[in-house]
Amino acid sequence: MDDRVLVNNILAGDQLAFRMLIEQHQRLVAHMIARLITDDRDREELCQDVFIKVYHSIGTFKFDSKLSTWIATIAYRMGLNLLRKQKRQVAEQDLDSIAFMVGKEDREFERQDYSDFVQSLVMQMPLPYRTVLTLYYLEGFSYPEIVKITEMPEGTVKNYLFRAKKKLKELSQPYIGNEIEKL
Repeated sequence: MDDRVLVNNILAGDQLAFRMLIEQHQRLVAHMIARLITDDRDREELCQDVFIKVYHSIGTFKFDSKLSTWIATIAYRMGLNLLRKQKRQVAEQDLDSIAFMVGKEDREFERQDYSDFVQSLVMQMPLPYRTVLTLYYLEGFSYPEIVKITEMPEGTVKNYLFRAKKKLKELSQPYIGNEIEKL
């Protein structure tokens, strides 16, 4: 369904249209919040709060950007606000606790383990690096859309993305070639 039709249906009180909006954008919101907030309960609650805010603010959406950009902006700002409110730093995951378990037949588990490992490396990066990596690579936003969401200058977004890729390479370097070989 087209964004304009979806928004107009929500404004007309169509609950099914709002459910559709949630289904279309829940992954985006979850990714944005997961990069900012480490506590599972806080993440779950904040994701719900984002959609409540979207519901109450949908009438202010002016279609000067994509609906997904507008929703990502709300999620990002609400995540930052929660961090400020709690006055705590995002905890870094301990790399020592990551186990490389390679099964003989379980390819899916191996892929998930690799994904978890990459996620743990990303979580070690400064918040702005995690944010631009998530928006650019996981969510597929363009530089102008990331600028709109984060309110950072485009040069800063490009610089953070470059530095984040470099940092990810540095963090992964000690592990390259040290994977457990298959039995």
